[in-house]
Amino acid sequence: MSPASPSPVQLAAVIDHTALTPDTDEQTVRRIAAEALEHQFAAVCINPKWVPLTASLLAGSKVAVCTVVGFPLGATTTASKVTEAAEAVDHGAEEIDMVVDIADANAGKEAEVLGQIAAVASVVHRSGARLKVILETALLSESAKELVCRAAEEGGADFVKTSTGFAGGGAQVEDIALMHRMVGGRLGIKASGGIRTYQDAVRMLTAGATRIGASASLDIVGAAQNGSDTNGY
Repeated sequence: MSPASPSPVQLAAVIDHTALTPDTDEQTVRRIAAEALEHQFAAVCINPKWVPLTASLLAGSKVAVCTVVGFPLGATTTASKVTEAAEAVDHGAEEIDMVVDIADANAGKEAEVLGQIAAVASVVHRSGARLKVILETALLSESAKELVCRAAEEGGADFVKTSTGFAGGGAQVEDIALMHRMVGGRLGIKASGGIRTYQDAVRMLTAGATRIGASASLDIVGAAQNGSDTNGY
């Protein structure tokens, strides 16, 4: 795939079709699962409550079931994150997006961050699922972003991810570039938060993202189908 001009099919294949608002209901989950199957998105990302239903709706397809852990604050214990992750994979989740301990990261407590990531990665990988570590870049210092990237790689995570979408800021090209510099080619890089247009998605892919998280997935792919102008990207 050329990041500068991905086709609709190529773009859909790297999008996590997302519905993580607190008021997401069963009708919404059924709708986004159907949309993901139609467009062959990479995954459907929903809150843990909806994992069993989503797994049943996507059964037999190539669309992964993704859910979140320690979401959206990250300020829970390692034990609680491990328990959340274990329950999610038991119910059919194939990808886990876990929010890092933001305070520990900013405090430079690399051993603690690494320990938490490794503990969650261990339980996730037992079921053959994948772990994405959410940095929440808008709340981290530059050194903390680098710390989390190092810990994610050493702790066995499969991806690093920019944002929850709930803390402001969202995905920024500069942060994708930093993450790519730290772990590019070894870990996946998910850009998430505020990505609403085809041009937004292309900018992130060009900077080094390998996955896009978006609730505006249909608009993004629709723009690609309509031949959006990508000059400059």
